[in-house]
Amino acid sequence: MTVDVLIPAYRPGEKFAGLLAALEKQTVPAGKILVVNTEKAYWDEEKFSGIKGLEVRHITKEEFDHGATRNLLMSLSDADICVCMTDDAVPADRRLIEKLLAGFEKKGPEGEEVIAVYARQLADRNCGEAERFTRVFNYPEESRVKTAADIETLGIKAFFASNVCCAYRRDLFLKQGGFTSRTIFNEDMIFAAGALKAGYAVCYEADAKVVHSHNYSCMQQLRRNFDLGVSQADHPEVFAGVPSEGEGIRLVKATAAHLAATGRIFQIPGLAVKSAFKYAGYRLGKAYRKLPGSLVMKLTMNKNYWRNGK
Repeated sequence: MTVDVLIPAYRPGEKFAGLLAALEKQTVPAGKILVVNTEKAYWDEEKFSGIKGLEVRHITKEEFDHGATRNLLMSLSDADICVCMTDDAVPADRRLIEKLLAGFEKKGPEGEEVIAVYARQLADRNCGEAERFTRVFNYPEESRVKTAADIETLGIKAFFASNVCCAYRRDLFLKQGGFTSRTIFNEDMIFAAGALKAGYAVCYEADAKVVHSHNYSCMQQLRRNFDLGVSQADHPEVFAGVPSEGEGIRLVKATAAHLAATGRIFQIPGLAVKSAFKYAGYRLGKAYRKLPGSLVMKLTMNKNYWRNGK
C-alpha cells in the first residue's frame, strides 16, 4: 500500500525537524510528506529543504481549522493510506509506519474493516510525572480493535483516537465524508464515532509509537478543556450518550494512586489543582452558549474559530 504523511504545521521548530528526519529513516517510507503550514512567515525554507517527498502549502491563521485543514491535506494525496500527524510528534523508532500498516490487517470480532489505526504516545524526557502517567493511562501497552459493540462497555473511550498520529484508509475515509469541516477540536474522535456507527473498526496499535507530551500550565489546561467541552456541546449526536466526566475522575484517581505509590505524595495537591482547572474549563466549554462572547475569547485556545463566524 502507498503511504503519505499529512501534517498541519504552525511555527514548526526542532521537534518538527526531528519528525522529518525520523520519517526519512522509516522501514516503510512515505511517498509524500504533505504539510499545510499556517503563516508563511513562520516557515524556514532553508531549514526544511532537502527532505525527500516534502510538499508545502501555506495558509493564513484565519483559514486554519482542525477538520478542514486536514481535509485539505487529504485532498492533496492519492495514497492508499494517509498518516495524520502533528508537527510536534516524533516517531520513537524506524518502524512507526510499518506498525501502523499492520493494524489494517486486523478485523473486528464480526469481521469489521479497520478504517483507522492510531499510535501509542510516549512521554518526552522533560515531561512531569503526572503527565507521564496520563500517557500510560490513555495509551497502554496492549493493542486493541474497537467496534460499535464496545460503546456500551468503554463509553467515550470507544471513540478515542488521536490525530497526533493516526493512519486512515483514504478510500474509506472519503466514503465516510472526511472530518467535520468546521470544528474547534476533537475532529479525530468525531470521525471515529461516525466510523464505528457505520460498521467500521478503529485500531489502537501499541507497537506504533511516537514521542509526544506537554507540560501545560493550569490556565493552558483550562483553555484546552474549554475547547474540548465546546466540541462536545456542538456534537451531541456523538457525545450526549457517552459523558466523559467518569473517565476523567478515573484518571485523576489512578494518577493520585500512582504518585502516592512512587513516593511523590507532595505532587498530589498540584494534581488536584490542575484537575480542578481542567474540570472547570470542560464545564464552561459545555455551557459556552450561556457565556458572553468576551469571556469565551478569554477561555478558548482557538480564537480564530470564533472570529471566523462561530
